[in-house]
Amino acid sequence: MTPLSLAHLTVLEISPPALFDLAAEAGYQSVGIRILPAVPGAVCYPLDRPMVVAWRRRLADAGVGVHDVEFIPLTPDVRVEEYRQTLALAAELGARRLNVSGDDPDIERVTERFGRLCDLAAEVGIGVDLEFMRFRVVANLPQALDVVTRAARPNGRLLIDVLHLFRSGGTAQMLAEVPAHLVGSVQLCDAPRLDPTDAHVVDEARQGRLFPGEGELPLRDYLRALPRDVCFSVEVPTGSSHPGLSPAERAARSHCASHHSLASSLLDQ
Repeated sequence: MTPLSLAHLTVLEISPPALFDLAAEAGYQSVGIRILPAVPGAVCYPLDRPMVVAWRRRLADAGVGVHDVEFIPLTPDVRVEEYRQTLALAAELGARRLNVSGDDPDIERVTERFGRLCDLAAEVGIGVDLEFMRFRVVANLPQALDVVTRAARPNGRLLIDVLHLFRSGGTAQMLAEVPAHLVGSVQLCDAPRLDPTDAHVVDEARQGRLFPGEGELPLRDYLRALPRDVCFSVEVPTGSSHPGLSPAERAARSHCASHHSLASSLLDQ
């Protein structure tokens, strides 16, 4: 079975270290942790040294690792050097990758700051994945690939969220043309084919996703186009699509559905 990571947004109301136990019980090998807010004032669980010590112990007890930490929006006023201590703590916790977005209309500046952040992260052995979203400045696969390619850092890669890929017009053919070494992580979910429109696309991403195989995204085509050794996480927040599910049910159903989709894509090859 392909190892899977539980993206924190799937169960964002669950704080570490309870997150680690929940992930282990659902069958995940690792977790993602929202240590920085995706937007100002949003839910996050900041790191400090005592917390790192306690969380490392609980991670070991649960038998799960930390795939990634998130989230840094690369805005016009972001100060990359201010994240040095956060990255050091994330590395001490065992995180392998950091997720960022491009939120600055000056793409040259985004590229330069992405590169600087990659250099800072490389000092502590962490990779950096740029995630594109239709509702952010770096909105689609070609734009994100351009930033990562021009930054040209060995630890700088792409984060492919299949929902954002589809909603921004990304195809399996486009995905297949991305050099394999530039794909850092992939986030799995599903959704209806019908576009929610710009007025609702953010809400869909944050609380209206479906479990893999439950919707109409071309998941099999996407999965066949990806490198087989890519790291998969599962990001399925369902606050509006399945409002009655508990966090444990969300995690378990996400895990089962993702493995089924991955197995189906392998059979097609």
